[in-house]
Amino acid sequence: MKLQKLCYYAYGYHLAWEERPLFPERFQAWANGPVPPDLYKCHRGRFQLSDGDIPGEPDALDEGERESIELVLQGLGDYTAHQLSTMTHREAPWVEARVRAGAQPLQRSTEELRDDEILEFFDALTAAGDDGQAEA
Repeated sequence: MKLQKLCYYAYGYHLAWEERPLFPERFQAWANGPVPPDLYKCHRGRFQLSDGDIPGEPDALDEGERESIELVLQGLGDYTAHQLSTMTHREAPWVEARVRAGAQPLQRSTEELRDDEILEFFDALTAAGDDGQAEA
């Protein structure tokens, strides 16, 4: 679950900082927070991952993508999966997707989070950071 949430935060901050998605896959408003289903399928049922367990090409990242990921890992990497999940449950993009779906707590939902809502939320966080408030 921690991987899912760190990917969500990297995606959101990258969208705000670079004004473009970090990757093309969409997040769904699952009961435990935002999840990109294809990534979930890569590690379903596993609680520990090692380098190389999930296919990818880190060298394909551009400087902005790499920086967004590194900043999120520095700022949020020490949080637990539960802490990150709890955080997403208080944030508008996930909450609004759950409301659109009419999903009750712990009920499954495949409703997608909208990039415009993710951008608005994370843009506000980064603006707060400019004013001395905490950010990733």
